[in-house]
This record gives sequence, structure tokens and C-alpha cells, in this order.
Amino acid sequence: MSLTAKQHEAREVLSSLAVYVLLFGGSRSGKTFLIVRQIVTRAMKAPGSRHAILRFRFNHLKASVIADTFPKVMAECFPGVEWHLDRSDWFVKLPNGSEIWFGGLDDKDRTEKILGMEFATIYLNESSQISWDSAQMAITRLAQKVAVVVEGLKDQFLALKFFADCNPPSKVHWTYRIFIEKVDPDTKKPHPRPQHYAAMQINPQDNAEHQADGYLDKLKSLSQRLQKRFLAGEFADANPNALFRDEDIDRWRVLDGRVPDFVRVVIPVDPSGSGDEDNADNDEIGIVAVALGTDGNAYVIEDCSVKAGPKTWGEVATSAFDRHEADVVVGEINFGGDMVRHVIQTARPRTPYKAVTASRGKSVRAEPFSALYEQGKVRHVGDFQQLEDELCGMSTIGYTGTGSPNRADALIWGLAELFPALVKAPAKPKKPERARAHVPGGWMR
Repeated sequence: MSLTAKQHEAREVLSSLAVYVLLFGGSRSGKTFLIVRQIVTRAMKAPGSRHAILRFRFNHLKASVIADTFPKVMAECFPGVEWHLDRSDWFVKLPNGSEIWFGGLDDKDRTEKILGMEFATIYLNESSQISWDSAQMAITRLAQKVAVVVEGLKDQFLALKFFADCNPPSKVHWTYRIFIEKVDPDTKKPHPRPQHYAAMQINPQDNAEHQADGYLDKLKSLSQRLQKRFLAGEFADANPNALFRDEDIDRWRVLDGRVPDFVRVVIPVDPSGSGDEDNADNDEIGIVAVALGTDGNAYVIEDCSVKAGPKTWGEVATSAFDRHEADVVVGEINFGGDMVRHVIQTARPRTPYKAVTASRGKSVRAEPFSALYEQGKVRHVGDFQQLEDELCGMSTIGYTGTGSPNRADALIWGLAELFPALVKAPAKPKKPERARAHVPGGWMR
């Protein structure tokens, strides 16, 4: 494959004297291909060397790098080189004895096995999903001293290299701190050797000749928040008040469809008041399917929110109930009294229904569940762009997005049903004390 001008520039950065290199930018820009190519080049130069390609989820690494990018790199850039993939321990053996190991940081036993070795190169793929603690642990294994075979030269050793790539998360992430601000993520102090750190932005437009027709148009159809990340390849402004973060949703996202058995499925509904006609200016009715797995995690399995009147959205919600073999539909009683129950049970008589009461604001209700996302207790099965836009707009100071977050609010109702212990009843206000007047001889009410 011929490299574009921008990719040639990126290859020079990867080959520079910098020890730590980040390629960041939009999707399908060739970042992973370039870094894997560089790793194979390094492995070929140093017989017996070891290199690690790591990602947060091993299943994602298998689907993206092992099954796709790595074979393409070998076929297009090293066509005469034979290689063998050990599918038991998941490493590639090259003819000169060099090895390239693959691992997921979500597998504790496998991670310990891989990080029990020393490597000449460590590559963190999709590093926005990886915590700073995990990155530091991986860096400690960047220690293999191995000779480079160069004709006419002796005692030449392969320089240690740490590579990372990402679709940029927010500016509070360690990748931004280290590679852009060049400060320690913990202490915020400047690096004593900033020349050891290099970063380069490379975007889909820089790789247009290698993309499928219409791919850039697809990216341009995304929301502004996602365009900034996946098309423009820019780090998002830090929002210390945000309740939900892109990197947490991405880290635990289920892309291969593998989910456990479900012990409970709920269909939460957040109505907007649209009528059967002339509802173009109304907000959507939030309708989501969320399930509790046997592993104790919640799985968001569908967003079927719709802008329509009661007859239509009632049918949409009850169809989701049947499709997912749900246990109950959850709806807010405060909105029009018992209206939601009536709509649901008109569309599907005797549908199990539970009314909930909104005693607090949307963001306040959402706050207890933000920690579940960070811990991986809530996982999205696929991509839900509009729902995730709304979630990322929720903050401790209120909703910062546009319109009303009906999709996100419906999801919060569903999570509250699956994790009732997190829902605390609001404290009852204290009765105001009557004013007390001071009179000679003491206080009296």
C-alpha cells in the first residue's frame, strides 16, 4: 500500500528519537496500520526481540488488529516474510525469532503473563480506553535490551519505544496531559525530558484514497460532538462537571454482540407530550431497552426513541417489550398522571407496568449512575449516538446539551429499576422553626 504524504510524515515521527509517540486523530486515518508496520520493521531489525500490542478489551483487539490490520500489514508491506500466529498464547513468531504479543488489559491472568516479560516495543491501541495506572504498568515492561543486526556495525541496540494511538478523548485524559501538555498526569509538573515525547495528528481526510466511497460523508453526518472527535480528531474541552464520559462508554462497549443471559429486562419510557399530529416541534419520546445480566452488569440493548403521538409510541414501546421478552415497562407518573400506563396498556393490554415519580431533576437522578459507567457496570451493546450525546451533556450543574434529554432520562429510569439500591429518596424538608423573641428573663417562642 502506498502511503499518503501525511502518513509518510507520521512514519518519520514514529522513527524519530522520541521514546514515547502518540498518533491521534479521527477514525480510519491509518494510525493503527502505521504503528503495526513500524513494530514489524523494528522486529525484523532485531532478531529475538519481543514487542507487545495491547488494548483494553482483548476481543476488540482480536477483531481489529489480529484479524484485520496485522495480516494486511504483512501482506502489503512484508509480502515475502513468513509468519506464524500462535492462537494459544496469541503471539506472532517471525523467521528471525522475534515475537509480537497481543493482549487485553481486561484479562487479569493474561495481562500478568504478558507483563511478566520484557519488551522492546509496547503499543497501546485505542489508548483513550486505557487508564493511566494500566499505562504505567505496561511502561514498566519496556526494558528488553536486544541487538540490531546492521552490517559493519557492532554493539548497536534497538531503542526502546512506546507507541499509542487514539480518537481523542477529553483534555483531562492522560494522553493529552503527557503528549500535548507534556506534564506528569499525577503531579502536573513538566516532563524533565520533553524531547522524549512526540505527538502527531492525522485525520480521515489524510487517508481518503484508501477509504470506501462515502465514508467521509458518513462521518460528516455525525453530531458535532462526535465529528470533533472522529472527523476533526480534536481533544474535547475538559468538563470537570460531566457525569458521563466518552472514554468510559467506549471502554466497556460491546462490539461483538457477546452478552450474558439476562435476569431482568425493562423498557423505560420518558414521554414528551407529543400529540398524534403536528408533533414536529416536540421532543422525542425516550424509549430504551436495558437489561441486567447474570454477571451483575447492565446492558443497553436498544434505543427505539421516537417522535410521535401516543398511539405510535405506545406500539413502539410494547413491540420492544415483546421483542426483548421484557419484564416490565417503566414510565413517569408525574407526566399527565397515569397517561403512560393508559397508552401502554391500550397498545398491549395487561402489559406489566410500573409507575415512577420524578422528585428530582434529570441530572440529579443521573448522578448516582455515573460511577457505574466508570466501573463498567453499564455497557452499551453497539453504538447509540443520540443517546450517548445526551448522556455526555449531563453534568453536576444541569443538562448542557440542546433540547431535552428524553433518551438519557428514559435510560436512567431503567437503570434505577435495575439498581434500586442506588436510588435514594429525597430527604424530607425540615419544618421551619417559628421565630423566637427575646424577652427579659429568657427566650420564649
